[in-house]
Amino acid sequence: MHLITDTLILGNIDDARQPMSAIKALLLVAEEYTIEPPAWIEYEKIPFKEFSVVDPARLDRAVAWLESRSPGSRMMVCCRVGMGRSASVVIAYLCCTQGMSYEDAVAFVKARRPGATPLPSLQETIEKVLKLRAERTNAQPRPSRTPRVA
Repeated sequence: MHLITDTLILGNIDDARQPMSAIKALLLVAEEYTIEPPAWIEYEKIPFKEFSVVDPARLDRAVAWLESRSPGSRMMVCCRVGMGRSASVVIAYLCCTQGMSYEDAVAFVKARRPGATPLPSLQETIEKVLKLRAERTNAQPRPSRTPRVA
């Protein structure tokens, strides 16, 4: 288990099977595993294939799930060994929600999780996710600016 930020932890499948009580949300991204999480934890499985290019919509969903958890809650992202898929989701989260550049996010994660290896074409996939998020933001209806008549 590797602490990436105060609220974001990278873990492996064993960590996912027996999360610490301080963990409030668990995102499993290993396609080949299923777990039975404790009742007290918020849980989601968004499967990614190991060593494969990530579908932007799926990565967007993972980032959004993490983003929607309670501020300050400890979240853990897990895959088989906690180096590829989970690290890639954390890198994407840092780029999409914290405004980090891809290079800075990779360096940040690698400094806290030695051996972290982003999935193939992750930078291009994150750019697509950022576009999806921008389109969603721009597509939301804006409040009317019509003045009220007394």
